[in-house]
Amino acid sequence: MLKRIFLISIFIICSSKLYVWAEEGMWMPFLLEKMNLDIMQMKGLKLSAEDLFSNKKASLKDAIVLFDNGCTGSVISDDGLLLTNYHCALEYIRSHSSVNNNYLTKGFWTHSKEEELPSPGLTVTFLIGIEEVTHKVLNDNDNNLSDDERKEIINKRLKSLIGQATIDAHYTATVKSFFYDNEYYLYTYEVFKDIRLVGAPPASVGNFGGDTDNWVWPRHTGDFSLFRIYADKNNKPAEYSPDNIPYKPKKYLKISLKGYKEGDLTMVYGYPAKTRQYLSSFAINILMNEILPKKINIREEKQNIIKTSTNYNDEAWIKYATKYAKISNARKKWTGILEGFERTGIIQLKEELEAQFNTWINSDSTLKRKYGHLFPGFEKLYNELLPYYTAEQLIYETLLNNELVKFVSNFNNLIYFSKEDSGEILKDNIELLKETTNKFFKDYSIDIDKNVLARMLEIYYNDVDTQFHPDILDLITKKSKDNFSEYANYIFSKSIFVNQAKVNRLLQNYSIASAVRIEDDPAFQLYANFNNIYLTKISPNYRAINNKLDKLYREYVEGLSEMQPDKQFYPDANHTMRLSYGNIKGYKPGDAVTYRYYTTLSGILEKNYEEINDYTLSEELKTLFESKDYGAYATNDTLHVCFIASNHTSGGNSGSPVLNSEGQMIGINFDRNWEGTVSDYLYDPEICRNISVDIRYMLFIIDKYANAGYLLDEMSFAK
Repeated sequence: MLKRIFLISIFIICSSKLYVWAEEGMWMPFLLEKMNLDIMQMKGLKLSAEDLFSNKKASLKDAIVLFDNGCTGSVISDDGLLLTNYHCALEYIRSHSSVNNNYLTKGFWTHSKEEELPSPGLTVTFLIGIEEVTHKVLNDNDNNLSDDERKEIINKRLKSLIGQATIDAHYTATVKSFFYDNEYYLYTYEVFKDIRLVGAPPASVGNFGGDTDNWVWPRHTGDFSLFRIYADKNNKPAEYSPDNIPYKPKKYLKISLKGYKEGDLTMVYGYPAKTRQYLSSFAINILMNEILPKKINIREEKQNIIKTSTNYNDEAWIKYATKYAKISNARKKWTGILEGFERTGIIQLKEELEAQFNTWINSDSTLKRKYGHLFPGFEKLYNELLPYYTAEQLIYETLLNNELVKFVSNFNNLIYFSKEDSGEILKDNIELLKETTNKFFKDYSIDIDKNVLARMLEIYYNDVDTQFHPDILDLITKKSKDNFSEYANYIFSKSIFVNQAKVNRLLQNYSIASAVRIEDDPAFQLYANFNNIYLTKISPNYRAINNKLDKLYREYVEGLSEMQPDKQFYPDANHTMRLSYGNIKGYKPGDAVTYRYYTTLSGILEKNYEEINDYTLSEELKTLFESKDYGAYATNDTLHVCFIASNHTSGGNSGSPVLNSEGQMIGINFDRNWEGTVSDYLYDPEICRNISVDIRYMLFIIDKYANAGYLLDEMSFAK
């Protein structure tokens, strides 16, 4: 059990040539040949390391993209057709929608390239290459420097490496650290900016099950959407232009219609965002008993206010659909993590590993001198961190992420430039704020935000230590006698920032004197007070303590590697390209409960209750589903909708292609099971499952529902 927490999780039990292995790990694909390609090939992989990843020739990595800097996507045709999740594209689908033309409700499908919709702001990023640069970043002499001096000199080296990688090129680059700054790798990227919406199913397909089914299995969601990448005539990135042409990729994925069976190898290729596998028991204890319960409560309060305010109001719901989904997604995930902490006994497991580590270092005086300070240091620093950690998390969840407060914060720079610069910089900032203002009010409800603000002020007042209460909070409680709704009413009745016309007039007729008007505005004063308390009392201490913790973790991970020299470790996810492998597999979440590994179309019809909005189907969809005209997409006259496997995934893997042993696409990843959300901290092979939509269900919707068969004509299908 302990090895599951920190090791590569390649467990080979040899008995009569029987091999058993766990599926944990988000592997750096360019190191697969060195680390675990043999294991993957023994599990059924029919590809070489260079087929999966190569810096020199076209490989599967060249068909995988970072979508909108938060999700993953796959190129599936020679004309730059791109497949990702519906929920990853929701904001762009919504942005093209209106009450009279609601693509969220009815879906959107093109029948020629001329009908594709430009999506301003959307980017698609290809990985060009990876190079280890640890030896260029770290120097043995760095250990003789202070922490601040060490950080400063390392940052200079990083900046130099990035500059060298991007000189005389249109590429971008970044250097990422791994294992708490023990290793460094240089990533070079190519970013495309002309991305056009091609197709999206209605929400009754793309978000079937909604919040009710989010993070759970069984699932029946057709969570997919289609875009196309455009380039200039030289196949290079370019801003949107009607003269741009479809991008010709180095590689695109082939699609398999043969399906899968239990035990089959699956690979998930993508950009997992963040995992924290190496946290100490002290950190998990704070998360479990302090931070996550408070954040869950805040998200629930926001959801309740939005849901109450948008019931039977289509216009309000269109504005808040994306916002509600983001709030819900995090809240439900955090709840699942808490339950996973309880179920796995993660604190006890961490403590047992730490006891093992202490036994090891106490066996040798040199090891004792080198590592003996770690756990006393962890305990001391986490006790110091707790009040700052609570304040840092809650000030963002309640106030600094509030819609009005966040909007007002954009005007802080305007005040600065008014005092320091009256030329082009100021003019550019005003023009940018005009765009920001139009975008903000397009999707804003005063009534919803006013109710949210009142509740968030109350929560912050009650749950955050008084040392982090800004002066204005004391004034609010005295003036309004703890009636935060009364204060919210005051803000929204007096501030110009809740009125688009007033904001536009301010910007249109802006003068230096206007800065005073902004500073005197009650909404800006609210932002300024909370931002000041964050910058002066919370953030500096929070960051300083975390910097000390990072140094301890850097030593701790190094010590774990030294303690187990024959074991290889995988780094935490950090939004760099990773490949995970596993098997198609059901699971047993509880006593007398067994889940099979796939769902079918019949499950959609069984869930279709008119009184539950998340399960509503249009008559057109019901008729189509009931006709059972599945064509080539069926398995034994049954249409599979979703499936699960044991791949280790995280946020950012949304939209990742799910590949079979030959590297052919069989689905796209979109979620994890409720019980498995704890895998960001501890992977449990018995219970952790990633959830994917079957490629054949997607093709069925495109073909039979959307009548967009021309899109299938440009795809390549495996024989």
